[in-house]
Amino acid sequence: MPHRLPIPSSADLLSLLRNYWPHKAFRPQQEEIIHSVLEGVDTIALLPTGGGKSLCYQLPALARPGLCLVISPLVALMKDQSDSLRRRNITAFALHAGMNRKEVTSTLQLAAGSNCKLLFVSPERLENPLFIEYLPALNISLIAVDEAHCVSQWGYDFRPPYLRIAALREHLPDIPILALTASATPEVLQDIGDKLQLKDARIFRQPFARPNLSYSFFKVENKVTKITEILNRVAGSSIVYCKTRQATREISEWLVRQGIPAAAYHAGLPQEERSQRQDDWLKDRFRVMVSTNAFGMGIDKAGVRTVIHADVPESVENYYQEAGRAGRDGEKAYAVLLADSTEAGRLENLPDNRFPPIDQIRPIYQHIVNYLQLPAGSGEGQYYDFDLTAFTTRFNQTTTAVVNVLKVLEQEGLLSFQQQVFLPARVQFVTGKEGLYDFEQAHPELETLINTLLRTYEGIFDMPVPIREKQLAWNTRKEPAQITTELTRLQAFRIIDYTPAKESPQLYFFRNRPAAEELYIQPVSYRERKERYATRIRAMMRYLGLAEECRSRYLANYFGDKEINDCEICDNCLRRRSKLSSQNSPSRPRR
Repeated sequence: MPHRLPIPSSADLLSLLRNYWPHKAFRPQQEEIIHSVLEGVDTIALLPTGGGKSLCYQLPALARPGLCLVISPLVALMKDQSDSLRRRNITAFALHAGMNRKEVTSTLQLAAGSNCKLLFVSPERLENPLFIEYLPALNISLIAVDEAHCVSQWGYDFRPPYLRIAALREHLPDIPILALTASATPEVLQDIGDKLQLKDARIFRQPFARPNLSYSFFKVENKVTKITEILNRVAGSSIVYCKTRQATREISEWLVRQGIPAAAYHAGLPQEERSQRQDDWLKDRFRVMVSTNAFGMGIDKAGVRTVIHADVPESVENYYQEAGRAGRDGEKAYAVLLADSTEAGRLENLPDNRFPPIDQIRPIYQHIVNYLQLPAGSGEGQYYDFDLTAFTTRFNQTTTAVVNVLKVLEQEGLLSFQQQVFLPARVQFVTGKEGLYDFEQAHPELETLINTLLRTYEGIFDMPVPIREKQLAWNTRKEPAQITTELTRLQAFRIIDYTPAKESPQLYFFRNRPAAEELYIQPVSYRERKERYATRIRAMMRYLGLAEECRSRYLANYFGDKEINDCEICDNCLRRRSKLSSQNSPSRPRR
């Protein structure tokens, strides 16, 4: 970012904040982080869940000429953020999984030729020749790396494509980088700076203490009974996290039978249903969201009173981030972790299950490429639909085994598996306006839909634009199925280019796929990753075993925050205080 540009004053930044967001003031450290990147300084922001990370790059993008390039691994989050920004009249676009070359080209042309302020990209896009070709035209003034812990091989969510981000320095040597994460140990924080090649980076951290959040742990055999008991004792909105999709259905149905309004949420639901349930929960139309960890990223609901984990997460990082969705309004809230007698054994077995031997990886890998009908030596840079349920049924595999193999292949840099991918239907008119008039005269039954498309979607002659069949049905007073039929007819007549909506999970290949017998897993780094994973599991198990130590202090210490006192409100602190109180109370005189 050119240093000759004046740095906006605090008053200017506050005015921007109030004009575009419903906030009267900055959250802690937001303004300092924004000033740092506006000064052109590489910056790391370690802000716990709910700390307002996205504003730290969105507002600088508005405060200066140019575009902010946002690198994010989560397709759903990229889409939600770009849609949300456009609703605030901020021009934003996203390049994500499943877009074809024409759509990518159109988006890049639009971003380069408009007042685009933010462009969201998945990390695997960064080395795409088409993206590199357009890079000089994008006028990038800031690079924001979201979920920056993904760059560290020692982190809990390592993703090899993140290692390619540093290559942007060759093309954009003077552009500052802002790396953002909600949870990183000191070791991972150091690795972020090294892997992203940050220069004299300023590091901003918020304290990890949550003085209003009470942590507790219960060992119980009947979890649903305990969940019901907690929800009956603590009023207000809640999230219940489960390990499996089946558990989300069973627990939500149980709660409804107990008179507690609840719904299930997981990646296997249709996108429209996920969006509707998320919206209903945010607007308090029901009280409890029972979910896998597919729910929560980018969700900012202030008044969540309880977050209950029906299963123990695989790492302290995951637990802290998910539990931290409670009590963002600063009012008293509860994070409750449940485990039964089988939990310890399950956790101890996780490293061997999560990192299977190579002779178990190769057969599943062979099934995957057979399912995709992908010949050896091909696939680089391509996306493929991958129906996990259909695959496991066809090849008689467990979902856990397949997902674990996909994670191994992802960390080896071969492919990426994205479960939550929703691509809306897209339409572009490919006939001229004069030819369109003649067509309407010949096909009056399609005239209403044509005119509605032209009236509703700006730029539909220039590029494929996302459409909503349900909205078109409402506007034309037709059934959605009829709209789909008419769009297909217009496609057949070569009036439009119509791409139906897609919800299939995607497999993306970073390189041409090798033959199964040539699949190579680097043994030293594989063993190291397994040991790091086992270390994180042991840290989670120590949390379960805490008898007297403050749970809040344990979590903060894990992330390197040593400047913290006992919280006085977790189960261990309350138990210790009760014990001291009973010991110190004067004994009653005997009669």
